[in-house]
Amino acid sequence: MKVLISDNMGQAGIEIFENQDGIELDVKTGLTPDELKEIIGQYDGLAIRSATKVTQEILEAATNLKVIARAGIGLDNVDIDEATKHGVVVMNTPGGNTVTTAEHAIAMMMAMTRNIPRGTQSLKTGKWDKKLLQGREISNKVFGVIGFGNIGSIAASLAKGLRMKVIVFDPNISSEHIEKAGFEYVTLDELFQRSDYITIHVPKMDATIDLLDAEAFAKMKDGVMVMNCARGGIINEAALYDAIVSGKVAGAALDVFSTEPPGDNPLLTLDQVIATPHLGASTKEAQTNVAVAAANQIIAYLLHDTIINAVNAPSVTGEVLKQLKPFLYLSEKMGIMQAQITKGGIKSIDIEYIGKFPDLDMKPVTIAGIKGLLTQFVQHEVNSVNAISLANEMGIKISESTSKEAGNFLNLIRITTVSETETNILEGTIFGKDDARIVRINKFRLEVIPEGHLALIHNLDKPGSIGSMGVTLGKHHINISRMMVGREDDGDRNIIFLTTDTPVPPEVVKEIADLELVVSMQTFEL
Repeated sequence: MKVLISDNMGQAGIEIFENQDGIELDVKTGLTPDELKEIIGQYDGLAIRSATKVTQEILEAATNLKVIARAGIGLDNVDIDEATKHGVVVMNTPGGNTVTTAEHAIAMMMAMTRNIPRGTQSLKTGKWDKKLLQGREISNKVFGVIGFGNIGSIAASLAKGLRMKVIVFDPNISSEHIEKAGFEYVTLDELFQRSDYITIHVPKMDATIDLLDAEAFAKMKDGVMVMNCARGGIINEAALYDAIVSGKVAGAALDVFSTEPPGDNPLLTLDQVIATPHLGASTKEAQTNVAVAAANQIIAYLLHDTIINAVNAPSVTGEVLKQLKPFLYLSEKMGIMQAQITKGGIKSIDIEYIGKFPDLDMKPVTIAGIKGLLTQFVQHEVNSVNAISLANEMGIKISESTSKEAGNFLNLIRITTVSETETNILEGTIFGKDDARIVRINKFRLEVIPEGHLALIHNLDKPGSIGSMGVTLGKHHINISRMMVGREDDGDRNIIFLTTDTPVPPEVVKEIADLELVVSMQTFEL
């Protein structure tokens, strides 16, 4: 089996490959996309970090590729959906750099608070700016943590050890769990209002892009300091610049930017900003850990058909994976949909297998559903290995059941999600060998292909309602590629599922929701 390492990787990982019988290793870093495309077809495994972009074009040329392993957490540089379509397992190493990144956030806070970078530069130019560079104490200051995952929870613990008052916001983790860990749970607005320091530890996704914008900064204390060692784009950089210039924000410590490298970024002209070039995971220990983990993952899969820490497949042997594949896909898509239609913190999820299923352990299918659900909240930190434990940490109760009668279907997967405010039921089935369909949403019966840009519309069952929606979408040059309509039994409402060629912008969603015969509209991605 041939393996390519296309990014700089710890020597310990390289040595594991070199010492493994049955593995032929090439290390070729700094390849252009065209150069990678030209050679990728000869490799069975690919080990990367963040530099290599594994695009649809690369995957189409990777005719022999079976596995990609990322030495690190983030997979923004891999087209995971396209890899799944090509049967390529994508793995990451989520535990290798959590401590390192949390420590970097604390280091950035200390350096910013005590003006260490400016003091160093001042001394090196022969100045003694002691009064100008006066800092502040962090003891007893309020440390606001946005995101209580693996990294955020460690950052919270480190701040507590520094005698700071730690408050936490995470809408996807129960307040009981956060309080049991010894921290105070607050709303996001309360965190903005009370924090002296704010640190971000959430993934970059639709719900978190521009999470800290002009409106958020307006709610904060005067003199607040902000750290971002998560992903660029979570802080609106123009709004942050304005907040610093106005004096609302006293300092910002940034390890990540919307565009990397950031180039001529106005934030870098401000004395109040300290920055590092995405060094959160860059320690010798972390790079060794992730390199060793990535090497072992590729070897286990190529030589033993064993999947470890995959983001698009459960941890099962290759033969079982083939048999479960359509159900795994369906269950994960249903979990993703549940996460996007359910409001409020999720308390429980029940997965029922109804009808005739192969004589196989369906546990991986359950895990796929939980993983799909949690991916909308914790993204790169969740995989088939840790999905159940993460759900438990978030206070989500999981149950499974089976029954033989599936009504009009040969087999049926039913996922019921209960939140603090509502209960949602989805049912899905497989048509033929592997055609996944969602056939029920709460009390509405319909048939939905679970992929693409989707819109869920509740409307009154009266003439003209569907036409008015189509006219509005057409006015904004948004094409409908598929439409499914389900009618409420003994009711006066319809549910409409639209698949569009392009996403429907928020302003168009509002325009449609304001139509006379429309009750509500919600968009999401599958």
